[in-house]
Amino acid sequence: MKFRFLIIFCFVFALKSLAQLSDTELSYFSKLEDSLKILQKKVFYSKKESDRFEANKQFLAIWNEIIPNEKSFQYPFDSLTEISRLTAPDKSFRIVTWNVFKNDGTQAYFGFIQSNQATVKKSGLFKKTTLHEYHYFLLSDKSSSVKTPENYVSDHTKWFGMLYYDIIKSDDYYILLGWDGNDKITQRKFIDVLTFKDDGTPTFGKDVFKYPGKFAKRVMFEYASEVSMSLKYHPNRKQIVFNHLAPKDPDAALEGQYQYYGPDGSFDALTEKKGRWVYEGDIDIRKAKDKTDNVNKPDPDKQKPVYKPN
Repeated sequence: MKFRFLIIFCFVFALKSLAQLSDTELSYFSKLEDSLKILQKKVFYSKKESDRFEANKQFLAIWNEIIPNEKSFQYPFDSLTEISRLTAPDKSFRIVTWNVFKNDGTQAYFGFIQSNQATVKKSGLFKKTTLHEYHYFLLSDKSSSVKTPENYVSDHTKWFGMLYYDIIKSDDYYILLGWDGNDKITQRKFIDVLTFKDDGTPTFGKDVFKYPGKFAKRVMFEYASEVSMSLKYHPNRKQIVFNHLAPKDPDAALEGQYQYYGPDGSFDALTEKKGRWVYEGDIDIRKAKDKTDNVNKPDPDKQKPVYKPN
């Protein structure tokens, strides 16, 4: 019954958003969406790497035409099923991400943020005015040059690229759950943090975790490319629940060799407490598990572009 209500709510919200657009605007965005829909097949399924990246240039060019128009924030682009489109729980921003698969097993990430966040304007020495203004930011992936992802903090111009698949509103920031294909032998999942400065600029990474042995600005999990890991938010418990990862043979000298890591059957969690996320080990998953906990990673051989939890 709750699921049916959620579907009805989302449908009504989408209709309300579309109702705010004129027929001319709807027609304009619809035509551009059709062009993107055709291009996305080439971006994600062309056999040649060069063809994928050439199509992605055209894909980006169309988005560069779309997102400066603040009305585009209200248009869902929901036929673009091969990219990740996430809207914040408070509807204050939308983040869109996608990847282009490389022949060496690595990924290139792209995306943008459309924001209607409250921004603070100074009007005099002591006076400040809070306004809601439209902003957009292209995400420029610099992950290949980042040696310590868990301690890396940046804005959109030096983004640690990944595919985001969930957003959690927490205090004065947002938690983003993401996946990174990394390379042929390991993949990674992240618990990332997004904040917005007074001028609306996004920042990725923040010290909000209380995690043994870590002083992380984001939490990273690395594990073998052929296994699956569950990482998801349970709102009823205010917990992010995830598989505990360990080497497949604990007696072998495999510590830190993440191509041999995978779930060991136990689960850990981060629990939200007073604006921070506190680690809890070996939790009772029976109170949190549901049918969406079994997830599949993208299959590079089939060039599935987007990580999609079941």
